[in-house]
Amino acid sequence: MEYEKYENLREKVLGRGLVVAIDGPSGSGKSTIARKVAAALDLGYLDTGAMYRATAWWVDHRGLDVSRPEELAVAMAKMDLKVTAVAHNPRFFVDGFDVGHVIRGEHIDSIVSGVAAVPAVRAVLIALQQRVIREARNSTRGIVVEGRDITTVVAPQAPVRILLTADPEIRLLRRALQDTGHDGAEALERERALVLGRDMKDAKVNEFMQAAPGVHLVDSTSLDLEQTLDAVMSLIDQNTDWDRPGN
Repeated sequence: MEYEKYENLREKVLGRGLVVAIDGPSGSGKSTIARKVAAALDLGYLDTGAMYRATAWWVDHRGLDVSRPEELAVAMAKMDLKVTAVAHNPRFFVDGFDVGHVIRGEHIDSIVSGVAAVPAVRAVLIALQQRVIREARNSTRGIVVEGRDITTVVAPQAPVRILLTADPEIRLLRRALQDTGHDGAEALERERALVLGRDMKDAKVNEFMQAAPGVHLVDSTSLDLEQTLDAVMSLIDQNTDWDRPGN
């Protein structure tokens, strides 16, 4: 079994409603790690970045103008966004339409930061994210939530809060291999514009490059995927002492 070595930890957190919050910049590996943690420990999984992408698609599809936040706030009240928060097949529906296949392209890459910076968008999505977390916690299944501001804004009381990061050049290399299948100069320059550019835009709204107090830093620069997962699992184990007062 792929996750056999985590079986004891899975039994430890089973039925406890554990919430694991993971933040990090583009290319840090947070989505891959979050999904693997959720799969190994049988927790739910929520990709909040995809929620912003789905919203960006909806805003673009409707021809809404992000420079008019009052109008966008009124429109946001009518958006119907639903998520399937599972690791093996997360899905996102906007007004009943499955947008999973349309939110990962370059066009959405180019507009999502602008949409995510609108206070009305953030207010609606943060409320929805917190509702999904609350339901997962109350059901006792628990959930792994990843994004940009989970450890500080969305779930600051989560028992396990982690900032996953890596050297910028390593992040560019990983994203180039993920998106194009190779790491040539052209692919790296393409990712440099997309990844670092988006990080700069998003950093104006969220602080996700430095760990806030109480947030554990995992630097995966010199770690492979398995080592990074081991490091995150170790932190989960260390921070889920269910006999400790307050848990």
